[in-house]
Amino acid sequence: MEAKRTVRNLFAIVVGMFAFGWLLVPIYDVFCEITGLNGKVTGPSFLSEESKAITEQRELLVQFITHNNESMPWEFDSEKSQMRVLTGNQYEAMFVFHNNTDKAMIGQVIPSVSPGRGAEYFHKTECFCFERQELAAGEKIELPVRFIVDPALPQEIGSLSLGYTLFDITDKVEPTKDLAKL
Repeated sequence: MEAKRTVRNLFAIVVGMFAFGWLLVPIYDVFCEITGLNGKVTGPSFLSEESKAITEQRELLVQFITHNNESMPWEFDSEKSQMRVLTGNQYEAMFVFHNNTDKAMIGQVIPSVSPGRGAEYFHKTECFCFERQELAAGEKIELPVRFIVDPALPQEIGSLSLGYTLFDITDKVEPTKDLAKL
């Protein structure tokens, strides 16, 4: 009798663990929506005709946050930590990449916008995050992000944070230029 109860309990635990694993993605999506984490930005994108018809502009703060993944030795930063913008206008922010190693490397940036609800209103027209960056040893480059904040941005969102995480993908992809010569 005791053995049957133990088997039943273990089976229930296995089923519960499977259900939790299956529900983890929807739970994560709800968590990100509530907290504003992991706001996904697609691009390049442009304002819709409906958004262009909105003539009322408002000012908001856009913050730029850069972070290197633990395996990425490059220096990566924005020239400005934040800027005040008007919705509906295009702006440019510059970012600096410096491969301070003695070898050529390939980096890829993953963007996010916080709060997550603001991601659909943040339109990048040009961004280094759309392509991987190949830098020679010691090479330093400045690249722009051009963006427009949609005038349809909900009123309760008064600021947006644009975050970038830089990853080393040198060993994971084929270079588009001959890195051996770099």
